[in-house]
Amino acid sequence: MLVNVGLANGSSLGVLASRIHYEWVKATASSLGMYIGPVRWNKTRCFDPFPFPVLTDAQSAKLDQLGERLDAFRKERLAEHDFLTMTDMYNVLERLRELEQGVGAPFSQKERDIHEAGLISVLKDIHDDIDREVFAAYGWEDLGERLVGRPGATTPNPHKSEDQEAAEEELLTRLVALNQERAAEEKHGLVRWLRPEYQKPRLAHKVKGQDDLDIELVDAGVVEERSWPAQEREQFATMRDVLAEAEAPLPAEAIAALFKGRNTP
Repeated sequence: MLVNVGLANGSSLGVLASRIHYEWVKATASSLGMYIGPVRWNKTRCFDPFPFPVLTDAQSAKLDQLGERLDAFRKERLAEHDFLTMTDMYNVLERLRELEQGVGAPFSQKERDIHEAGLISVLKDIHDDIDREVFAAYGWEDLGERLVGRPGATTPNPHKSEDQEAAEEELLTRLVALNQERAAEEKHGLVRWLRPEYQKPRLAHKVKGQDDLDIELVDAGVVEERSWPAQEREQFATMRDVLAEAEAPLPAEAIAALFKGRNTP
């Protein structure tokens, strides 16, 4: 089965190629028969609910560069050697991770040939750089220190320490919590579009408050739309309640966005 993901930037490829996404995939992908581990990357389970990180401009630029580098490197290696396959490269990459951790058998002659032709050490460095950047984008560097470069980043692997397994469990727990946080945001009208220029014209009208809700309101914990009272005394009381409810200062424009029926600044 082939799944095409229509994203035009390397940063998205970087996130999807990271071990953070792979931990999500391990928990959500389907499997076949007695095979242990993810087999089918299903869009509705592995992609749609996956909580992408919110990137700064600097992080986006860095990940974009790394994603483009990963894409170009793999294409170059496969074009250079007819006997190489993507599966071969990633199987040997996992073997390399094992050997660097002092576990697993030495390379076979076939694995040595793949390692040399595929420049697998370079591939590993690219993936490690991507993983560090993605962990930093989520603000989870503490888990990155325990997971980057370890076996099992792209295929199932039995050679894991107790600390690594605990870190992977914590990573999945955080992803699930972030997924639930995003779901709560979307109920209040905040959608973190992955491709806003494409998605918003087609879908924004289905999201309540999408055109009016200010991100500052979400950050302040005030998102419920309300009516503006006709009487001045009630207007003061309503404003007092909004300010008391807010968890952070709010500019007048953001407060105004809370009220229905407004037609003037």
